[in-house]
Parts: sequence; C-alpha cells; structure tokens
Amino acid sequence: MSYKVGFIGAGNMGGALIKSVVRFNKEASNNGSKDQQLFSVSAFDINTELLKKLVSETDIIEETSALSLAKNCDIIILAVKPQYCDNVLEEIKPVITDKKIIVSIIVGLSTQYFKNILGSQARIVRTMPNTPALVGEGMTLISWNDSINEDERKAISKLFSCSGRVEELEENLMSEVTALTGSSPAYVFMLIEAMADAAVKSGIQRKLAYRLAAQAVLGSAKMVLDTGKHPAELKDMVCSPAGTTIEAVSTLEQEGFRNAIIKAMDECTKKAREIGRKKSDK
Repeated sequence: MSYKVGFIGAGNMGGALIKSVVRFNKEASNNGSKDQQLFSVSAFDINTELLKKLVSETDIIEETSALSLAKNCDIIILAVKPQYCDNVLEEIKPVITDKKIIVSIIVGLSTQYFKNILGSQARIVRTMPNTPALVGEGMTLISWNDSINEDERKAISKLFSCSGRVEELEENLMSEVTALTGSSPAYVFMLIEAMADAAVKSGIQRKLAYRLAAQAVLGSAKMVLDTGKHPAELKDMVCSPAGTTIEAVSTLEQEGFRNAIIKAMDECTKKAREIGRKKSDK
C-alpha cells in the first residue's frame, strides 16, 4: 500500500525528512523493489519561497494551505514551531477524521495536547527526529498508542527509517530524549569546531582541520554502535600509559567536560518540559 504523506512545515527538520523520503523513493524505484514502501509526498509552508525551492529540488507536490494538505493526505507530519501549532491545528481540524494519522515532530507537545484541539478521535504519533536525517544518519524516536495498527506502525517506521535509525520510546520520556538526540547535533558541531580551532592554532589549515575532526567523531561513534563496547572501554583503548591521550583526558576532567555536557542536557530537558507545560496549561 502506498501512503499519501504531507509535511506541514518544510524548514530545516521538515526539509531534511522530505529529502530523505524522496531519496528513498528514487532508490526503491531504481532497484525495482516491490517490497519497499513507497510514499507520495506533498508539503506546505507559509514561506512560499522556501517551499517552491524545495519543490523544484525534489519534485514533491506543492500544497496551497495546511487545510488542503490535511484533506489530501493519509499521514500528516507536523513540522512547525510549537508557538505556531495551535493555529495550524485549528485550521486543519475540520478535515481530521479517525482515518488520518497526525505525526508530530514538535518538541514538548503531548498526545493529549493534540487531542484537546482536534478531538478524542484524532490519532496521534509523537516523534523526535534530528537533523542528521539530511545525510541519512538521523536518529528518530517514536511513541505509539493503541489507535495505530501494526501496518500503520510499519509504514511510519519505514518513513522515518529513510533518514536513519528508528527506536521506540514511551511518551513520558519524549521530552527527556530531546537533549540526547534532538538537540545533541549542536553539541557535536561545537566539539568539532573547538577541535578544529585547536588544530588551526597548531598550524593545520582550517578546512582540513574540520574534515579531520569530523571524521574522528564519525569513526568514534561508529565504533560505539558497531562494537557494542562500553564507551569507557573504547576510551581506555586509546589511553596508553603516560601517553598523549591520557593527558588530554585528564585536562578534560579537570575542566569539567562531562559535567558541562550533563548540565547542558539537563537545561535542554527543562526547556522541553516547559514548552509542554505552557501548551497544556492553555
């Protein structure tokens, strides 16, 4: 079965997901695979210039409003900022039936929040993707409820797997995971930038420094995923007695590297919870 998937919001995250699905469709079509789930993709964004550019790049269907998109699609993906969500939901409410599925990628907003506006019959799936979806290395968490059947779960999981890995998570942890996956690419980019700055300080050209730092991060992450070893064990493999790496690790510990990461993630989680509370209190 082919699903009509519509994205309301085509910014950084929505655009990344759209491009990943389009790429998947092309690869499946070129391979002639009958087993792959194909998706018909459409999008709407109030930024018409952004939307037209995306349409020209991907050949998706351009919708003229959120309402028309919701009317024409089976799966409606909400990829807007939390502050705009109320207005979008009020606009599409007249066409939301129990045949349609609303998939939210919006931080902090609970399933109940959507039902409060759309009605108890609304079927909601809550997700948390991240921007590495743009290069096929995203991480998406999905929270289900009983209104979504097995075939629909498979389709939505496949939809997000176009952009990388997919894991299931209880809804009460979706705000908590924001800091771990949704926002964490920003921390990693800062790490890469800082590593490159230090390399430039030592005399290495900046573009080369960025490539080397990024590859080091990519390779290290792959070691964690592929070996299944504890990060501490992998760290110990690099730290020779009286060597260079242990000096660097010692300095990071002295400067509070771990604690800074933990504190930053705690603040990120607090903000996600705050967004949810503000919407719930309305």
